[in-house]
Amino acid sequence: MMLKAPALFALLLAATPVAAEPLRILAFGDSLTEGYGLLPKDGLVPQLQNWLTARGHDVVVLNGGLSGDTTAGGRVRIGYSVARHKPDAVIVELGGNDLLLGFTPRSVENNLDSILDQAGKGEKPLLLVGIASPELSADQQRAWAEIWPRVAARHDALLMPNLYQPLFDLPGDGYLAMLQEDRLHASAAGVHLIVESLGPKVEELIARAEVPR
Repeated sequence: MMLKAPALFALLLAATPVAAEPLRILAFGDSLTEGYGLLPKDGLVPQLQNWLTARGHDVVVLNGGLSGDTTAGGRVRIGYSVARHKPDAVIVELGGNDLLLGFTPRSVENNLDSILDQAGKGEKPLLLVGIASPELSADQQRAWAEIWPRVAARHDALLMPNLYQPLFDLPGDGYLAMLQEDRLHASAAGVHLIVESLGPKVEELIARAEVPR
């Protein structure tokens, strides 16, 4: 039986394997995520993208960073960002500006709860990234450090307790050499160190996102 051209074309299309779309990961955060003060190629998102690609992951990391943002601001814009980017998984990195502005740990925790509630809709896997400062008192450091594990546990999120830990682990004041002149934002070399530590956590996030739900 001879197939007509339209029918033959449809049959060929049906037999052609469809390439899987890359996994979409939204990196949602503040200036540390956005890449403040760095060349575009040196920011956190491009360096993380390159690290994951070199490891053979078929993913696209989407930059949802906004310089100056707080957890209160993130609480307002996360819904729009998720709707716009349609990610398969979300990294949340916020809290540094709250810390600098003197916001209370309790308010930050409440805001993060709302952000992760919204970001995780549809059972999207989450990675929560905390922040800390060595200039806080011991009590303040403890109060802030306790936020991230509690929030991550409530939302079944993966956790990196402190984005800057790889810098703080350097001997003495070595971390200062990994910062820009403002002594707040990581330099390109500092971001490289951060990505080496953050990357394996993102690989865990990818593994969760690839599991059928």
